[in-house]
Amino acid sequence: MKKIIDVCCGAKHFWFDKENPLVEFCDKRYVEDIELCNGQHISIKPSTVCDFKNLPFEDNTYSLVVFDPPHLIDKKETAWLVKKYGTLPKEWREELKRGFLECWRVLKPNGTLIFKWNETEVPTSEIIKLFGIKPILGHKSGKRMNTNWLVYFKAEEASENEAIPIEWLENWKKGKTSIEQVVADKIMMDYKHREWERK
Repeated sequence: MKKIIDVCCGAKHFWFDKENPLVEFCDKRYVEDIELCNGQHISIKPSTVCDFKNLPFEDNTYSLVVFDPPHLIDKKETAWLVKKYGTLPKEWREELKRGFLECWRVLKPNGTLIFKWNETEVPTSEIIKLFGIKPILGHKSGKRMNTNWLVYFKAEEASENEAIPIEWLENWKKGKTSIEQVVADKIMMDYKHREWERK
């Protein structure tokens, strides 16, 4: 069983070893050859073709999860940036929330989730609010410092403000609750926790 999963690997741009045997490379696209506007050729060849909102893997499987979703929203498929990085639909909030919960589901206790986001269109602060869990650390990079790397840790015995209770994820997975309700409940739980700490 592989120890690491990249749930939307694309062309595996930041991987030193693009065939690393420890990594389950996933993407919903499989394209042998893409020619970009500058004449560059790339390929998207995941080991598993799947949508990051519906990963075909068991709970608590991977020690490290990499989540680097497209940062462009509702763009034409013919645009070269979309060919290279993909695009999110108009319902991008739902897309990302469901993706994050799936990543959290397959992440083992005491595992690490790395999330990468370019805030050209949407601020990273808004994305963090969507997830309902605060990262433990982060770093900005890129020429314009628009790329954010965030690190999340799934503690084995998480306190109330560290993780979404596993039973909530199970209910969502089984269709017993909506993703909006899961995130709303998490936000309320964090609020009650902060109020308790003030007393």
